[in-house]
Amino acid sequence: MKVLVLNCGSSSIKYQLRDMEKDEVIAKGTVAKIGEPGSYIEHETGGKKTRREAVIPNHSEGLSLVMKAMLDEEHGVIKDLREIAAVGHRVVHGGAAFTEPALITPEVQEKIRECIPLAPLHNPANLAGITEAKKQLPEVPHVAVFDTAFHQTMPEKAYMYAVPREFYIQYGVRKYGFHGTSCRYVSKKAEEMLGSSSDRLKMIICHLGNGVTLNAVQGGKSVDTSMGLTPLEGLIMGTRCGDIDPGVIFYLHRRANLSVEELDKILNKKSGLLGVSGVSNDMREVIKGAEAGNSRCKLALEMYAYRVKKYIGAYAAAMGGLDVLVFTAGIGENSPLMRGMICENLEFLGVKLDGEANVKTVKAEGVISSPDSKVKVLVVPTDEEKMIALDTMEIAEKVKKI
Repeated sequence: MKVLVLNCGSSSIKYQLRDMEKDEVIAKGTVAKIGEPGSYIEHETGGKKTRREAVIPNHSEGLSLVMKAMLDEEHGVIKDLREIAAVGHRVVHGGAAFTEPALITPEVQEKIRECIPLAPLHNPANLAGITEAKKQLPEVPHVAVFDTAFHQTMPEKAYMYAVPREFYIQYGVRKYGFHGTSCRYVSKKAEEMLGSSSDRLKMIICHLGNGVTLNAVQGGKSVDTSMGLTPLEGLIMGTRCGDIDPGVIFYLHRRANLSVEELDKILNKKSGLLGVSGVSNDMREVIKGAEAGNSRCKLALEMYAYRVKKYIGAYAAAMGGLDVLVFTAGIGENSPLMRGMICENLEFLGVKLDGEANVKTVKAEGVISSPDSKVKVLVVPTDEEKMIALDTMEIAEKVKKI
């Protein structure tokens, strides 16, 4: 079975075509700058990339270029679109309506539309991709896989905010969490690596990228997560501030005469590593700055590690212990320095790193804890697209049997 995985943003389409029998990506690429000058498609297959600039006014034209690229005589990987058996769509926000992936029906599309106020930048683009893909591949199952779904097992005490109840009832104000597809994939992969049943594991997943999620997973289910109603809550990120006193917003509104829109942009786009370091939102650049003696870069690294460490302690307390600590995503997979800073002084929890294994484990899975560490510390490269493809295949096979 060949499954097409689509991740549609407001001005981009990321795609993969996966051969599920061979467990391999046979084509992937990006349609970028949709509706903007300089739009293009970059297509990769067999390790070879091709790039073509074109006028791409909308997602419909973008998806048409994706189909043409996969059918191309020289760079294509299929001879007929009917070789695509199903399409999996990444959908950012499913609210409380979706606790698992769903076959896309008109009713499901409407529920995704109802979640637009919760994800105004993402869900409209996800819907646009679904609408256009169903037009171009109308005969196959289309499946929505939600970033928020994995976290819908959180107990009420974890997802509710201490605000008037009517805000929850009328507007859905509560913690939803994000990066759920990544966390679900990583938790399953960690179980496989350890040969342990999920019902016995207390696990903390550190998804450390430009966006950052910490996820407490107990018995294979998400019981708490750091992002909230929006991705702004939680840890320090590339450009997001993470947890701050809400009073800061009112103070800056009055004192600096900043509008709500300006504050929204500052806290989401100009804060985090970028705001503290003054150099970059890229952890690699911040590390270079710190090594060169930049005190603001050094502070950014210390703040980042300190906040993650605090969440690890909090989640271990909430679960009554810790068996596995997992690092994933761009920083988690590729920065031994940050992993070491985070794990420093966590020996009281049973965390003990193997320094050599930590340094050697980059862009690869592995155990980086010492043999006598009570808590297993793992590096697990994430693969959200594979998780989406697996979910899509499972639902498509069920549809076939009906």
